[in-house]
Amino acid sequence: MRAPQDNVVGDRVLVAVQAVNISRLSTHTVPIVPGTLVVVAGAGPKDSNGAGKSSFIAAVTALLGDEQWRFASGAKAVSELLFNAELAAHGDQQWASADHGYIVGVFDVPSAGLPVTVWVRVNQEAPHLEVRWAEGVHLATAASEAERVTHADVIWSGLPKSAGRRDVVARDLTRVLYGDRVRCVSFLSTSVRSKVATNLLSQPLNEISPDRIFEAIAALTGLDAELDQEREARRDEHAKRVRAEDAQQRLADFEDESRHLLAAFDRRDRARERLADALKHWRGRLARRVADAAEAEGTLAAQRAEFDAAAETAESAIDEVKAEIAALRDDSLDRALATARRELAAVQASAARVEAERAVAQNTADQLRAQIPALEEQRRRADGRDATRARAELAEARTVHAEALKALGVADREHETAEAALRDAENGPAAAQLTALGLAGIPAAGLLDALDVAEQAGVAKDARDAVVVDAADLDAATKALAAFPGSVVVSSSGVAVVGMAEAQVTGRDARVKAAAKRVERAVAAQEAAAAAVRKAEDGVAAAERRVEGAEAADRLAELATRLDAQRDRLTELTAAAGELTPALDAAEEQVAALDFRARTRDVEADRLEGRRHALTARRDEARAGAARIEAQRTALGLDRLVRDWGGTVEGAREWLAADELTADEWWRAAERHLDAALRGTFDDGDEMPEELAYLIAARKDGRAAEELATFQAVCNALGSYLRAQEEYERHQRRQIETQITTRRRDLAAATRGAEEAAQSTAVHRATLTEAIRARLTRVAEEFDRLDTGYGGYGASLDFPVPAAPADPEQRWSWRVVPKWKRGEGQGYVPYNRRANTALMDEKAVKLVCAAAIASSGGKHLTLVLDELGRNLGKEHRREAVALFRRIGETYGITVIGALQDDMEPYAIDACGQYVKLRRSSDAMAYNEPPIIIAHDKHADRVRMLADHVIRA
Repeated sequence: MRAPQDNVVGDRVLVAVQAVNISRLSTHTVPIVPGTLVVVAGAGPKDSNGAGKSSFIAAVTALLGDEQWRFASGAKAVSELLFNAELAAHGDQQWASADHGYIVGVFDVPSAGLPVTVWVRVNQEAPHLEVRWAEGVHLATAASEAERVTHADVIWSGLPKSAGRRDVVARDLTRVLYGDRVRCVSFLSTSVRSKVATNLLSQPLNEISPDRIFEAIAALTGLDAELDQEREARRDEHAKRVRAEDAQQRLADFEDESRHLLAAFDRRDRARERLADALKHWRGRLARRVADAAEAEGTLAAQRAEFDAAAETAESAIDEVKAEIAALRDDSLDRALATARRELAAVQASAARVEAERAVAQNTADQLRAQIPALEEQRRRADGRDATRARAELAEARTVHAEALKALGVADREHETAEAALRDAENGPAAAQLTALGLAGIPAAGLLDALDVAEQAGVAKDARDAVVVDAADLDAATKALAAFPGSVVVSSSGVAVVGMAEAQVTGRDARVKAAAKRVERAVAAQEAAAAAVRKAEDGVAAAERRVEGAEAADRLAELATRLDAQRDRLTELTAAAGELTPALDAAEEQVAALDFRARTRDVEADRLEGRRHALTARRDEARAGAARIEAQRTALGLDRLVRDWGGTVEGAREWLAADELTADEWWRAAERHLDAALRGTFDDGDEMPEELAYLIAARKDGRAAEELATFQAVCNALGSYLRAQEEYERHQRRQIETQITTRRRDLAAATRGAEEAAQSTAVHRATLTEAIRARLTRVAEEFDRLDTGYGGYGASLDFPVPAAPADPEQRWSWRVVPKWKRGEGQGYVPYNRRANTALMDEKAVKLVCAAAIASSGGKHLTLVLDELGRNLGKEHRREAVALFRRIGETYGITVIGALQDDMEPYAIDACGQYVKLRRSSDAMAYNEPPIIIAHDKHADRVRMLADHVIRA
């Protein structure tokens, strides 16, 4: 049996590739010159597209174990590279889709000359990848495509299985073939792989965000798997933390459920104690009745002896009876009964007062709740404003309103003044002018008043409005009449006309016209002021509504506080009422007991009176008295009482000791304890045993005889039930304790697991952080070395350590910021600063190569790039391609790049190998033979492959 070994390929490098049933690639062998730039061009039916460039380089990455294919998960995506007839023109009518294919690679070390051929079988069904290998060159060679496909199946069948009875599958491919060493990093397009890392060469570098730059470097350096492991660790930590929280919740729920059961068990334990107390008091009643009956028996015996005694002793007996009657008539019992009744009344008054206060509190709470809807409605008017802001806005609105009212008053006064001026101008000769001059303190008179005009003489219209002033007051008068345009002022020094009209007018018409215009302006100002007042009133109304709403909100808060206080008060009063209930019951029982004793006292007094009479009669009828006494002894039933007691009379007296309780008091106490035991045993809704339920129903009639007759039976039935429940409850207690202990242990284990997972995640994250920093530091060093070695002034990377994401499903995203120097002695400039395209393209190429070199660890590496140079400007393409070649040859990196047809002229001269895939028509199922132009300085390797290339 052949066991799989690790690192089969070793230090060998890929020197030839053959694809069988892979996409529409031809089955011709394609030699590869390692350690240089290999460009893959295409000639499809219309342009470079459709020739299979992406499929070819994707097959190379799968052969070389590029981890972006997710080999650990079975690499199902590789099966999508198989030939699909539906994608070929009319292919589904002429050909069938391939259910399997092969990617064959020849690896060789020139110095050793010991080639090994690796065959990777790609299956449509699982396992999607199977690996076999053999020393030497084993390629499918035949005259036609179909024959080469058939020959490939023959070769595969002849190769030994790589893992004994089975083949190595996808998850072991990189370990077995390459010893888990990174042999290939790539940028592929979405057409061949669904999950695509950011291609640093597909767009300007300064348009790529720092986190996408890190993703690209991670893909190139193999950090993807470690980041996925870190995310998986966070998922595990989150799952364990959730389990711990669930365990905590389950424990809390179980403890809550158990608390009710344990409370019921405790209640029944107390019921057992109450039942024992009830039986004890019942036995006290029996003992008291035995003691009382024995005492009565002795009394009756003495009385009988007295009946038999001489008559002289009867008189002394009568005196004794009288003394007893006097003792019974003592008022101490009445005082005790009155005191008990006063105490009962006080307790009843307290209970009534508490109930009244509770009703008042309930009514107050109801009234407060009734106010809430209206206040809620008012609160919506606040429009989101608080009371302070609403009042400030109301004050501001009122200020605006007051200002508007002032403006309206001014406008009203102006309107009245203007109308008065208009009336004056229209009615009286110079009346307005004389009034204005009088207010100014200037003596004046109307011109017509100062002249004596003949009746036949005509008077000019302007003369009616003229005034006469002293020559010294002419200037002052003119100023005083400035508001009356057209006014004529006459003095000894001349005539002056006041003019403010739009046209040069004088006289009364001018004043009338000016006054009319003033009235018009006053009316307009009045209307504007009125509109402003209305607007201000609307603002005040709106502000008042908002103030009401804000105050309603405050009142709502106050109501809520008061309502909470009322609820608290109700709770206190309810508790107080509950506390008064036992005291009220005790007081009622005390009054009932004392009242019973008082009634018994009267009966006893009457009985003694009868006895006195009987003693008197007994003197005459000794036998009759003796017979009656005997009958009374029989009625006492002392023997029956002793049997019920179950002991002796002396034992009953010793049991009672100094306890002076009456039989009735013992009975009432026993009944109270029995009621408490029943309440503690059965909660509301609990089902009673049938016998016990029947006995309790019989006691509910309230007849004392029934209660006494069934008391012992009820106690026995209840005790039997409690004894039956006791073992079950002990078992349940043990079960609950066991469950709580187990659940607490589970919680501790879950908590410990969560803490250990958190510690493990932290350690893993710290280790990964150091690994990422070390890898990025190496990339930065290689980036600087490449930049300074190929025309730059130095470059580096900034990569701050980010915090881990809180979401366990989110990937830990780092940010990488490339930077470089633009001149000797200058500082570093971040990549996203404005720069020419050539510089960006050059740095992107160097960064990609630096990442590839850092991931190679000094060993041979293959860097595969799709759409090589697609983003490069025409003037930079040749330099970028040449740079790839120089770096590849310097560091021993094989750079395989697919390019569009517009890149061919620039790549042919600068590359180390040129491969052109061809398919001239869509009607062709497979490509035509490729064109390969290359130079390999190792002649032995060329001769080794020549025969296979020529025969294919």
